[in-house]
Amino acid sequence: MSKTGFAGNKGDKDRSDCFVELELASSGGIRVALKSKVKFLYGDSIEALCNEVLAFFDVKHAVVTLEDKGALPFVIAARLEAAIKRVIRTEKEFLPALLTENQYETARDRHRFSRLYLPGNTPSLMINAGVHKPDAVILDLEDAVAIDRKSEARFLVRNTLRALDFMGAERMVRINQLPAGLNDLDYIIPHHVNVVLIPKCENAHQIHEVNNHILAIHNRLNVRSTVWLMPIVESALGIVNVFQIAGAADNVVAVAIGLEDYTADLGVSRTIEGTESLFARSMVVNACKAAGVQPIDSVFSDVGDMEGLQKNVMQSKALGFEGMGCIHPRQIKIIRDGFAPADQEINKAKRIVCAFDEATRKGLGVVSLGTKMIDAPVVKREQRTIDLAISLGKLDTNWKDTFNAEVQA
Repeated sequence: MSKTGFAGNKGDKDRSDCFVELELASSGGIRVALKSKVKFLYGDSIEALCNEVLAFFDVKHAVVTLEDKGALPFVIAARLEAAIKRVIRTEKEFLPALLTENQYETARDRHRFSRLYLPGNTPSLMINAGVHKPDAVILDLEDAVAIDRKSEARFLVRNTLRALDFMGAERMVRINQLPAGLNDLDYIIPHHVNVVLIPKCENAHQIHEVNNHILAIHNRLNVRSTVWLMPIVESALGIVNVFQIAGAADNVVAVAIGLEDYTADLGVSRTIEGTESLFARSMVVNACKAAGVQPIDSVFSDVGDMEGLQKNVMQSKALGFEGMGCIHPRQIKIIRDGFAPADQEINKAKRIVCAFDEATRKGLGVVSLGTKMIDAPVVKREQRTIDLAISLGKLDTNWKDTFNAEVQA
């Protein structure tokens, strides 16, 4: 192995990060050359952390050059560990303390309206992700990370899962395409990841592969934690097999569609109208509803087109999707508001549910509301709207009492 290792970023725009270069030596002890604008305030603590990490890995003689851009301790530790493991072989892990705020599990039927994608090797975009209140944060180890940086990104994502407060957002990680993605699991499964996204999924066997690897990790560490799976179908073959994928395992909670790769696989261009992907999106929705999991739509890639995003969300909701990915915080509110039931939808649902209740008390199977006939399937759909509104705090659990009082008045 080489005697010199490096990790991190040092560009002018790489805030909250650092670049570490480690050169092993045969003598001279540990020498840390630190370049940082906050050296006067935090230089001693940064050097102490470096010495602690090096001692943990039994590195006794080395020169460490660290260019700091305001990195937090868990970022510095991840970068230094990645550099060390480029020059020595070791199974040891230097783990930051696990925040109590990050030890929660999430429910199978949790709302997943908005999922914010964040590059897994860019700490500046991770630090305040929870502030924007997405339903979920996705730390991406796949497309958003350069091939030659994937190894170091794993350490950063691992440390982020442990040491960064996500403020209640569901913690997701998109692993690399299988089989390489199986190696990613060792860095995230022991550290309270809630959902694993499986990209370019094309068959149920891939779901089983991931679950078998998760089970092996759990057995090796003698731990159990609930890990949900969200396969992403991104090819013609994946669409053909989407029902078997959606029903492949009990911990599959959603299936997402990736339209950039899907349209590339078809050899067509992706359009705002979406006619080229209507069949595939409909297939995903139908398969998910049949399997009892959430259908999740693709991202809207133009972060400057808010009007286009809003139209896309409305179309997505009309098709039956229950959420979509986003690539910029400014997209979160439009997506969340779009998938949440609007006031007029809630009011309509209240009228239909109460009218059907009254008809049931009279022994009737159907009831007319205005010029429309209302039967059980329609009521079931409107009851889902009511339940969703209650769970989002948009409707009180005792809404019927208030509604009936208003009607009688």
